[in-house]
Amino acid sequence: MSKNYKWWVVFMLWFVCFFNYADRQAIFSVFPLLKQEMGLSDVQLGIVGAAFMWVYAGFGAIAGIVGDRFQRKTLIIGGLIFWSLVTIGTALSTDYIHLVICRALEGFGEAFYFPASMSLLSDYHSKETRSKAMSFHQSSVYAGTIAGGTVAGFMGQYYGWHTSFYLFGGLGVLLGVILLGFLKEPVRGQAEVHEEIEDGSHVLLDLKQGNIFDSIKQVFKQPMVWILVAVFVGANFVASIFLTWMPSFLYNKFNMSLSMAGLNATFYLQMASVLGVISGGFLADKLVKTYRGGRMMAQSIGLIIGVPFIFLAGWTLSIPILILALIGFGYFKGLYDANIWASLHDVVKPKNRATAVGFMNSIGWFGGGIAPIAIAYASTKYGMSASISATSALYLVFGLLLIFGIRKFMRNQKS
Repeated sequence: MSKNYKWWVVFMLWFVCFFNYADRQAIFSVFPLLKQEMGLSDVQLGIVGAAFMWVYAGFGAIAGIVGDRFQRKTLIIGGLIFWSLVTIGTALSTDYIHLVICRALEGFGEAFYFPASMSLLSDYHSKETRSKAMSFHQSSVYAGTIAGGTVAGFMGQYYGWHTSFYLFGGLGVLLGVILLGFLKEPVRGQAEVHEEIEDGSHVLLDLKQGNIFDSIKQVFKQPMVWILVAVFVGANFVASIFLTWMPSFLYNKFNMSLSMAGLNATFYLQMASVLGVISGGFLADKLVKTYRGGRMMAQSIGLIIGVPFIFLAGWTLSIPILILALIGFGYFKGLYDANIWASLHDVVKPKNRATAVGFMNSIGWFGGGIAPIAIAYASTKYGMSASISATSALYLVFGLLLIFGIRKFMRNQKS
């Protein structure tokens, strides 16, 4: 394969991840239509949103274990085609139960993507380019979220809520068929092997898989893994609230149309996150050359500085200030997001990378799955504005926890 192929892999996976997020985000922009057509309460809508997250989380650990033992290309493309067909099925839903089932099945299909894709990317990219590769890939998360929210809102307003699900699902199936001939499976651990050859060192990589319980034990014997997972839970809780409720929040509080609420709820935050995630990738690859915990340092900056912007997003009555808050939160969220998986891969063995991502994704999305319902209940007592602003405290607490973890991690590396 050519030396440029590793970047073509990023390019191909970018589009898979684009549909991963467009398909999951689209439904939130049509919540007002579903509420009216099916007579759903906010709590029921919260359960529709959470059904995806619960199943996604429930199968995340299994997906990680499978990703370390089976061909990742098959898991990635098979998952894409499966969840795209489920997206088409969502368009055929006629009542509340159908929606919950479709969202749950979509969570199952998408659960296999990140463990397999991040493991595959780490075998194509060594520590010299890993953060940049993963940050460019991560930008598809925001592009997909914008597309899902905006297109679903627009098409829902003018053509009915079903139409965007037919569109995204059909294109996803087509992409899966195309990638069958272009995406190649790398040798596990090949990036580390090449890295050792280039710097003249020789370390025998342990790539032999033990039993499942040994793999899990190896992942969690690292204290830093526990901290990274805990921080991911907190960050994901906040992100899930913005993804789920921001379109409805803008629709109700600022009297925006359905299409404008879908656009404004996603565009500013996610476009700023694209800039943040690319900045975070370059910053982390630079810091890690000097500090072993450099990627985590970049993440902590994003969490701490993002706090006031989260507070403003819920509290302000001014649309210009709201936009500024969404841009600020989005940018610093991107700094954190750029290294979610790269930081984890710095502290686990190559043979356990998919398992580590799977467990982290699983635990993190259980936290995210609580968020839509928790905010629905909290808003009935305190209002949606106050409830959103209050989540800034979570960002602060988990940002400080990460700083504590980095200091301990760095001391252990020196000793």
